[in-house]
Amino acid sequence: MKRNLIFRGQWLVTTLILAISLGAYGCADTASVSEDVAAPLSNLTVTPGALQPAFLANTTNYAVNAPTSATSVTVTAVPKDKTAIVTIDGFVTSQRSVTLGSPGSTTTIRIVVETQTGLETTYTVTVTRLLSSDNNLSALTVTPSSLAPAFSSSTLDYTVNVATTVTSVTVSATKSDPNAVISGDVPSQGQATIQLDGPGTSKVISVIVTAPNGDSKTYRITVNRAAPSSNNNLSALSVTPGSLDPTFAANTLSYTVNVATTVTSVDVSATKADANAVMSGDLTAGTGIATGQATIPLDGPGTSKVVSITVTAPSGASKTYIITLNRTASSDDTLSALTVTANTVVQPLVPDFNANILPY
Repeated sequence: MKRNLIFRGQWLVTTLILAISLGAYGCADTASVSEDVAAPLSNLTVTPGALQPAFLANTTNYAVNAPTSATSVTVTAVPKDKTAIVTIDGFVTSQRSVTLGSPGSTTTIRIVVETQTGLETTYTVTVTRLLSSDNNLSALTVTPSSLAPAFSSSTLDYTVNVATTVTSVTVSATKSDPNAVISGDVPSQGQATIQLDGPGTSKVISVIVTAPNGDSKTYRITVNRAAPSSNNNLSALSVTPGSLDPTFAANTLSYTVNVATTVTSVDVSATKADANAVMSGDLTAGTGIATGQATIPLDGPGTSKVVSITVTAPSGASKTYIITLNRTASSDDTLSALTVTANTVVQPLVPDFNANILPY
């Protein structure tokens, strides 16, 4: 009997020491794990999302990261005691949809379980709606011209070729996420006119897209401005009346045209292969004017006249076409009239004058 009393005494002392230790030092657990909650849940879920840490009946504090696209989450709480009453944010229900704040905000949800005997446990879930990581463009255009390759949100590098006469381009960029920020050579509103450097140069345009969560990506457009054209050819050349010898070809520079002795002038027409070239010499046509025309007066029969047409390309390179106009000498050795005068009196010819009759 004495031994039993001693044993029980030791047990009471041990229990008392343990209780005092727990009371003094508590249980340092950030997840709020209790040894034994009064009114436990058997399951707790938040959709979309996952509890951190994973659910345990004795763990009362949780965190959930919800996607930025989620405007609400559904909380489902199942009590271990089927007769217990569950309230979610003050509403008596075991399942409730809870509206979330804007991306980047946190929402605290309280689930209270109360048994029929009055025991109560509170579970707390802190839901963070994540900031968007969308740093894509949904559209990108350059005017004039077009992107190569065609735009895709996952393609970052593009090339655009423009004519030598283009001095600027307009870049338009559309964010996939309206809350992202565009920077770089294009301001946040998404449109800019970019001045190009001189003909024959390239310019790189950067469009930086930063997502609400801080992630960024850079789209690059290389704009190639064509060098000035070196085309100083004619595409057509004609002389009226007459015909060129040899037949016209852009790379043939010298021609001859023979016209009848009765022809006193010719019309020359020349067309530039590049309308932005400049035609000078005996025919003129400025930038943007394709064809030059002129009426060229000829010298007397049996003479030649040289017509010179110089074509200067936008690059400054020039070439000269030469047409030699030959007016045929006359072969007419007849008289058109014949009179004989004696003492101021015109004498009649016998027979009457005829250019083909020689004796009178």
